[in-house]
Amino acid sequence: MYRLYQFQSSGNCYKIRLLLTQLQLPFECHEIDILNGESRTEAFLNINPNGRIPVLELAPGDYLSESNAILAYLAEDTPFNVSDRRSRAAVWQWLFFEQYSHEPYIATSRFWRAILKDSDTYREALQQKQAPGYAALGVLDQALKQSDFLVENRYSIADIALFAYTHLADEGGFDLAPFPHVLAWIERVKAQPNYISILEEVGCPTV
Repeated sequence: MYRLYQFQSSGNCYKIRLLLTQLQLPFECHEIDILNGESRTEAFLNINPNGRIPVLELAPGDYLSESNAILAYLAEDTPFNVSDRRSRAAVWQWLFFEQYSHEPYIATSRFWRAILKDSDTYREALQQKQAPGYAALGVLDQALKQSDFLVENRYSIADIALFAYTHLADEGGFDLAPFPHVLAWIERVKAQPNYISILEEVGCPTV
């Protein structure tokens, strides 16, 4: 059985729980309290020297980190990935976009505002993240104007990767109202079989 080392509120961890649940694969969670330094302990650093969650234990002692790498691993040879070489490259394009042009602005803003609950300390930094965050949402909205999903017009890990933090963008101070195609896509993702919300622990008993 897979074991997911995670922080429940993390969108990067949610990606993995969502895909595992939609694949109907059994797994268990081990909660890492990143707010109290548990990802920096010697024990955790032996699992992931980079000191970050999520980490998926594939087999005893075999650990895989980086959320989008985990998505790609789990989606291999499943309907959540694509078989065509060009389409696979398009999936990776969105995975890289999510980590470099989307997550640093939208996810970080959410972390400061909704998890640390410290908008005052980060006020200037939050303001600086507004423009690039909105730019990323604009790119996503434009793509979703053309099709229901991001690659091959079907639900894939590209959608899961972008959905995780996009649907929580308001918690980071971003207004999604100007992005109607993103809003419609969010509802399509939520309508997928075996969908779970970020707060649900279905299939994921904490150990």
